[in-house]
Amino acid sequence: MNHHSESLPSKGSTTKANPQNEVITHTKKRSLQQRRSRAAWVLVAPALILLASVAGWPLLRTLFYSFTDAALDTPDEYNLIGFDNYLSWVDGESFGVLADPLWWQAVMNTLWFTGISVSFELFFGMLLALLMNQKFRGQGLVRAAILVPWAIPTIVTAKMWGWMFHDQYGVINDLLTRVGIIHEPLAWIAEPTLSMWAVVFADVWKTVPFMALMLLAALQMIPSDLYEAGRVDGATAWQRFTRITLPLIMPAMVVALIFRVMDALRVFDLIYVLTSNSEATISISGYAREQMVSYQEMGSGSAASVLVFMMVAGIAACFLYIGRMNDEGKENK
Repeated sequence: MNHHSESLPSKGSTTKANPQNEVITHTKKRSLQQRRSRAAWVLVAPALILLASVAGWPLLRTLFYSFTDAALDTPDEYNLIGFDNYLSWVDGESFGVLADPLWWQAVMNTLWFTGISVSFELFFGMLLALLMNQKFRGQGLVRAAILVPWAIPTIVTAKMWGWMFHDQYGVINDLLTRVGIIHEPLAWIAEPTLSMWAVVFADVWKTVPFMALMLLAALQMIPSDLYEAGRVDGATAWQRFTRITLPLIMPAMVVALIFRVMDALRVFDLIYVLTSNSEATISISGYAREQMVSYQEMGSGSAASVLVFMMVAGIAACFLYIGRMNDEGKENK
């Protein structure tokens, strides 16, 4: 009898996996993940410590002062008053930041400004990104020119657009009059129904380049073979955009939207310089500044600042949660 043939497994038999080897492999993978996690924390720790010292301590101080009646000129003289700066009732009347109609006006102004400006920035940023992604003569010059509005300081942008929106000498009214859209100059800055639109136009002009560059970086990561395959399959330009471009740049788009929404919610300098922080355009950050600086009420200003932080952090958390849910849904498919 051939002993070599007897050692071979018979036909139809299956080789059983060694459970001990599987345990060893799983343990090695787990150990590798733990080492990577520890290395990541070691690398991130200096940045976290710096962030905690620069941002964490002022935030804690602001939170503390929001529970006091401290004044800006005498911050060391205060009494603990609990949540009275946020909301309190005295003889059936409500007081505090949450009971102030101007606060809710600032909230509505900020949300309206954020929704309109970020939507325009996403739309025009996408158009510019698609244009700059094409190959044409002078492409580098166009990309450099796009950066100019983003490079200009916000204060300079606000003063520049303030002169452009001037009711008597502004170029905006002059152009609109020449083309017949308006028949008399408009007070863009002084008119409550127009002042917020003036702020939106200035903000869109300045921050569209940021959105365009973020989307352009994502567009350049898409392999050209995918578009060639789409053309071969007979996909139209719109179908290639919705089924190839948009899904692949979605992560970068979400990141850009998070940054822009957070910046828009914290807007202050553009509105303050362009419209003098009027009630028609006051933002939540402008409201906090008015309480703390103009009225010298450090407690109320701190309470408003804490509410601003909570609003921005909450919306950012919602963006991240939605993005994580989308990623999990794609993995489960």
